[in-house]
Amino acid sequence: MRIPLLRGRTFDSSDQPNSPNAAVVSQSIARKYWPNEDPIGQTIQFGNMDGDLRLLHVVGVVGDVHDYGVDVPITPTIYGNALQRLPSSSLTMVVRGQVEPSALVPALREAVRSLDPQLPLKFRTLDQVFSSSLDQRRFSLVIFGVFGAAALLLAAMGIYGVTSYAVAQRTQEIGLRMALGAQASDVLKLVLRNGMSLAFIGAAIGLAGAYAVTRVMRSLLFEVVPTDLATFTIVSVGLILVALLACFIPARRATRVDPLVALRYE
Repeated sequence: MRIPLLRGRTFDSSDQPNSPNAAVVSQSIARKYWPNEDPIGQTIQFGNMDGDLRLLHVVGVVGDVHDYGVDVPITPTIYGNALQRLPSSSLTMVVRGQVEPSALVPALREAVRSLDPQLPLKFRTLDQVFSSSLDQRRFSLVIFGVFGAAALLLAAMGIYGVTSYAVAQRTQEIGLRMALGAQASDVLKLVLRNGMSLAFIGAAIGLAGAYAVTRVMRSLLFEVVPTDLATFTIVSVGLILVALLACFIPARRATRVDPLVALRYE
């Protein structure tokens, strides 16, 4: 499983059924119960969990593992030797091979059936275990992503529509400005300034609203704070760029207005 050994040893041939029951504990247990002591040689009463009243003797300390998903806090773990203490009614075995799972699974299935053909079997690779632990989060993120993309598209269309309407309403004004000597760049800046001012106000209101609902999003995040500065910055810059593009198209069209046609525009 590639769980690192931090102190002591793991199980070996000396751990026989009649030997003192050995246990390997996770780093979080050693840190919690023996912060200033050597955990090796300590004993643990585990009988209230499996009914076996014999003491467990700590022989090693290993790294912590996210047993129930990468988004779930680490659980302190005690590893017992299955040769010394009876396992539970359900048993999971981990097999490492040098061939593809598609070739390894049939051989494992046949080996188990040769021992007991009535045993129910289920095979999964570690990649599948890891991926399935994220299914709920992945579904939620897809839903949020779809709604976010739809909201972004609607916002861009709204900004484009409002800016285009404003340009159409100010056609005569734009034509008069150009007739009096205004350059295309001046008209472009005028339209962009008006459109982007609304975009900046909307972005500020959106950031304030996003910050207000960060507590709701906390349950969907893992090792990322809801008020992550990088996320807020990237999203804000992205929204401003989309708004800039939505404003630029009608602004560019405004620079091509013929002053004579604009002055006759009704």
